[in-house]
Amino acid sequence: MIDWIREFLVRYPEFTLFLAIGAGYWFGAVTFWGFRFGPVTGSLFAGIAIGQLAHVPVSGTTKSFLFLLFLFGIGYSVGPQFMQALKRDGLRPMALTVVMCLTGLAVAFAVSRLLGLDAGFAAGLVSGALTESPAMGTATEAINALPLPEPERARLVAHIAVADAVCYLFGAVGVIWFCSQIGPRLLGVDLQAEALKVEQALGIVRDRPGVASAWRPFELRAYRLLAQAPVLGRTLREAEALIAQSRSIIQRIRRGGEILEAQPELRLEAGDVLAIAGRREVLIEMIGPHAEEVEDRDLLDIPVTMIEAMLARGELDGQRLGELAEQNWARGVYLRGIRRGGESVPIAPGTALQRGDLVRIVGPETAVKAAASRIGPIVLPAETTDFVVLGLAIFLGGMAGVLVQFHLGDMRISLSTSVGTLLAGLVVGHLRTRMPLFGRIPDGAVSLMTALGLAAFVALTGLHAGPIFFGALREAGIGLFLGGIAVTLAPLIVGLYFGHYVLRMNPILLLGALAGAQTFTAAMAAVQERSGSPVAVLGFTPAVPLGHILLTTWGTVIVGLVA
Repeated sequence: MIDWIREFLVRYPEFTLFLAIGAGYWFGAVTFWGFRFGPVTGSLFAGIAIGQLAHVPVSGTTKSFLFLLFLFGIGYSVGPQFMQALKRDGLRPMALTVVMCLTGLAVAFAVSRLLGLDAGFAAGLVSGALTESPAMGTATEAINALPLPEPERARLVAHIAVADAVCYLFGAVGVIWFCSQIGPRLLGVDLQAEALKVEQALGIVRDRPGVASAWRPFELRAYRLLAQAPVLGRTLREAEALIAQSRSIIQRIRRGGEILEAQPELRLEAGDVLAIAGRREVLIEMIGPHAEEVEDRDLLDIPVTMIEAMLARGELDGQRLGELAEQNWARGVYLRGIRRGGESVPIAPGTALQRGDLVRIVGPETAVKAAASRIGPIVLPAETTDFVVLGLAIFLGGMAGVLVQFHLGDMRISLSTSVGTLLAGLVVGHLRTRMPLFGRIPDGAVSLMTALGLAAFVALTGLHAGPIFFGALREAGIGLFLGGIAVTLAPLIVGLYFGHYVLRMNPILLLGALAGAQTFTAAMAAVQERSGSPVAVLGFTPAVPLGHILLTTWGTVIVGLVA
């Protein structure tokens, strides 16, 4: 039976790849003492395990195709916020990222020299210890370009997977541990207290438990004005000014048997029934005690819609939500969410919008459409992929990667097709903030490109490395694991003190930026959990795009330095 399975795996490598991906996703989801390896590392381990059973042939073209799709998808995802991260407060997290990435490369090179690691082990040290699996791809490309016999290049490529598997364990655990526990202790700060300070500076007000329903924060209710109502004789504009801080809006009025549209200069009379939209707790606590709530279906029958718009207007870039809420065009419109680079951004008066943000708003249909015209184009779910832009961008990015070269000592190193493709995705992603209908790719397609592309690539790398894994592991020795610890911790320690003493970053934002520089979302989530606040994402989002670019490039650089 074993022989038949082995023969099947060798004869049908395409099915073996699916087996490795499925097993890898399953293993990556298993929790060990509160820690998960994730699908990418799980696929690598699954590939290595299957490689112990059978020498499965691996197609270099398939590996490259999948990896290029992944790189373009990553660039496409982070492109909208990359250029914005260069502005204002984003400059400090990006400066921190540069320092941390350079520190990681320098320590990895020093460890490689100290331990006498070859180019493959050194590249795996970088990708695993710095938790940047894409560096495996750029390193593979760099090794395949070396003037070495084919068997030697194949051996070095296999060593990448071995070193990555050895170093990734502490690389992942170490970043989470440092950002959520060790970093705050070294700084002597209380994460929850620091998060509260940032929230207060931004104007975030934490909801009291049980006051409002999380799934229905906004409501439209009808109230009849009583004879003693303090707003009698006032215009709608004056009445709304009394509750301006709550952003409650009078939508329509029933006077007698007639329904009137809200006009700013219309004066209120006793017996008027007002359709008021606002937060549920405001309507209950502020307005309810001073008016009689009535059921008036016709009055409340106002078409309400929720849309997502991409911020594309230059005049709104950098403005704070508190300022925008005072604009006339924002009347009657409520903000439900902000997404920046795939991460949710806290909603508060002090939160500044950036070009490329996806803003989700809700309210009466006419008001929402009017507000969207001031924000940017409405983003409807794309149904088809612009394969013209996708194909040409990857081709041109790969060509630029070959043509663009730089000198490193006596060596001439090309940018590489991998980094060129990553930059091409970043450019296309950035252009979407200027031309939202350009190069549209559905979110599901981007997710498939990034998730399946990288998982399949590392699974193939694991299949290739499997037959020699334990022999190479004995060759590397325990020094590789200890060296990985040094490469993981050194950038975090340097970054912590550089960000605190030189850049003067807020501790909670600094810890988020440390996670972003190491491109490890789980570490940012750990900081959010420990602090009880989402604000760490404000430091994470400016750092992670540059971290992806630099750490991916390090795969090429470390091969050039060591080889």
